[in-house]
Amino acid sequence: MGRVVIPKEIRRTMRIREGDPLEIYTDRDGGVIFKKYSLMGGVSEFAGQLCETIGRTAGKIAVITDRDNCVAVTGAPRREIQDKQISPELERLMEGRQIYQHKPGAETIPLCADGTAFHVGTAAPILSEGDVLGCVIFAEDGESQSPDEIDYKLAQAAAAFLGKHMES
Repeated sequence: MGRVVIPKEIRRTMRIREGDPLEIYTDRDGGVIFKKYSLMGGVSEFAGQLCETIGRTAGKIAVITDRDNCVAVTGAPRREIQDKQISPELERLMEGRQIYQHKPGAETIPLCADGTAFHVGTAAPILSEGDVLGCVIFAEDGESQSPDEIDYKLAQAAAAFLGKHMES
């Protein structure tokens, strides 16, 4: 098996970590295209349906991410969140593998890297075989109600369900 070395600057820009799976393509002109592989990308339709269900149930903005981008959203204009890169703060939160719930008065965690108005209210990382695949989030926009125990339990259950779905 051959080995491809990607320069540090490119890895940093593309947020590629050691061991991250990549898809490698060639274009018509012979150029090489690298794309991060996302297991969540393969279940985006399923994630969208689950996101719709939990968003309606909670009456909140629901978002499902992979490790880099928002892959499903409901309860807010999709163009503001869908396919946007997650914030570094949210990425660190996911790596902690703990469920998070924003406390009133505490500093907010932005949802997207581009500084949209949305921040994380409740977040449950999606774990499969010990790996973090993404996150189930109830986002806040400043007008939303504070997160409660129902949000916590619903995000936890949805993340566990997605994690189990990814194992099979």
